[in-house]
Amino acid sequence: MTVSPTEPRLTKATRSPLLAVAGLAVKFEVDGDTHTAVRDASFALHRGQVLALVGESGSGKSVTAMAALGLLPATARVSGSITLAGTELIGAEPSLLRDVRGGQIGTIFQEPMTALNPVFTIGDQVAEAIRAHRPVTHSAANARVLELLATVGLDDPARVARSYPHELSGGQLQRAMIAMAISCDPLLLIADEPTTALDVTVQAGILDLLRDLRTRLDMAVLLITHDMGVVADVADDVVVLRDGQIVEQALAAQLFAAPRHEYTRALLHAVPTLPELRLDEPEPATPPAHEPRPLDNAAATTPVVLLRNVVVDYPGRRRGRPVRAVDDVSLHIDQGELVALVGESGSGKSTLGRALAGLVPVTAGTVTVAGIEVGNASRRELRAFRSQLGIVFQDPASSLNPRRTVGASIAEPLSLHTDLRGDAQRRRVDELLDAVELPSRLRDRHPYEMSGGQRQRVAIARAIALNPALLIADEPTSALDVSVQARILELLRSLQSQFGFSCLFISHDLAVVEQLADRVAVLHRGRVVEEGPANDVLRAPRHPYTSRLLAAAPVADPAQQALRRAAWRQLTSASS
Repeated sequence: MTVSPTEPRLTKATRSPLLAVAGLAVKFEVDGDTHTAVRDASFALHRGQVLALVGESGSGKSVTAMAALGLLPATARVSGSITLAGTELIGAEPSLLRDVRGGQIGTIFQEPMTALNPVFTIGDQVAEAIRAHRPVTHSAANARVLELLATVGLDDPARVARSYPHELSGGQLQRAMIAMAISCDPLLLIADEPTTALDVTVQAGILDLLRDLRTRLDMAVLLITHDMGVVADVADDVVVLRDGQIVEQALAAQLFAAPRHEYTRALLHAVPTLPELRLDEPEPATPPAHEPRPLDNAAATTPVVLLRNVVVDYPGRRRGRPVRAVDDVSLHIDQGELVALVGESGSGKSTLGRALAGLVPVTAGTVTVAGIEVGNASRRELRAFRSQLGIVFQDPASSLNPRRTVGASIAEPLSLHTDLRGDAQRRRVDELLDAVELPSRLRDRHPYEMSGGQRQRVAIARAIALNPALLIADEPTSALDVSVQARILELLRSLQSQFGFSCLFISHDLAVVEQLADRVAVLHRGRVVEEGPANDVLRAPRHPYTSRLLAAAPVADPAQQALRRAAWRQLTSASS
């Protein structure tokens, strides 16, 4: 792990590592069985550096970090050595580990909404972290809270400090988590999937903040992620884990240029790519006005989906003005076409998808699916409409009933909308499992007995059970590892070719969209600001907002990522 050439520091030969992991092994004893989570892991991290631990779910990334924090459950058996600034952490007294956690090691978790206490304000929670490790007065702690919230780039720190977690956006919550993590000037920051749940522009801002804090505070960062684009953006060094074993360690630039291990090569091969960012053309002074694409003559009378001037309002807080989530959107999807809806969180993507599915009422405009106008449909027409629609949500663990077997979940729409029963229904379930490349023996399993990728395949099987005219896929791969994501995308492509359904694909991942979509519609503050063939929109964007989205999207190439980062900063500065 060498230091960045732009940041002169002591070389590794002249200083000891801040974090040294040597021969780490972690085993779990469960019901008399032994499961090895980490095997003989060794690596070192110096101050001012970012080391990325990468690998798929179950590779041992988070277990390694939890071992350093002393947060593994009682069933864990840990051996080897982990030292922080020369202090041994394995087997250390609980009082020492309490001082280390928060005092010398700060931690950022993947999902801030579950990591933060919903009944305390942000200010109270950051102040609690300070007082746990520093003998400060109440007023001094509150002053430090405001200073920290400003440091992490939150506007109006006093308002944020008074806010509860549910009153802030995902990006604001993650910045508040970072403020808490650095509140006692830690030597080491552990960031466990810190940007997985964030859209690309918010993610770019968080990564910029981590880079800045690393340099300003001269702290080390242990980054745990499965996103190789994020690794290319911020990491100095990379450790690749597979099934608990380190299979490769290298400088980030070397690993991306010439990966040595076949598993590393497979991970990089699975990452969807984006075209090179075009920086040679200036942005238009006035964004082009969006005009809905006219219907093709061949499909003029038979689009599967037709949205005309759709408006969706949500009630305002405390009887205030309604909040406009979707604003005058017109869009159509032809037979067998996949249209991607992209934009930041809060742009209206999921609301538009829910309006299309009839799950939220439309304030104005019309929604027509397979010839049925959803807002004016009779009960009989609504039943027919629902049989023409399949939905795949982001998190299959929460969309599948944990008490039902896989077979029962897939059979549910068959029981509601068809006459198939008994053996005939079972055969249809097996056909659907085969279509999503799962063995029929999984029919009697429950969701918790399956991996994330398998659960998402089950959700897809249920969604296509009735041969729908339209499939709505709302961020269907964002919670999956890159290799699992690649297989799910390939499956969706294959199923669409086989069954001929149209698809609305909602995503903030532009690389995934580039791989799948026929057409792209870009939503910004509830309005479609750009629409066209995917190749045109993603290679030659006409609207500045689309350009910012593309510049913010990380790619698994450090040199290209440096260019995208510079372009994103320039575009963001120009728009502010």
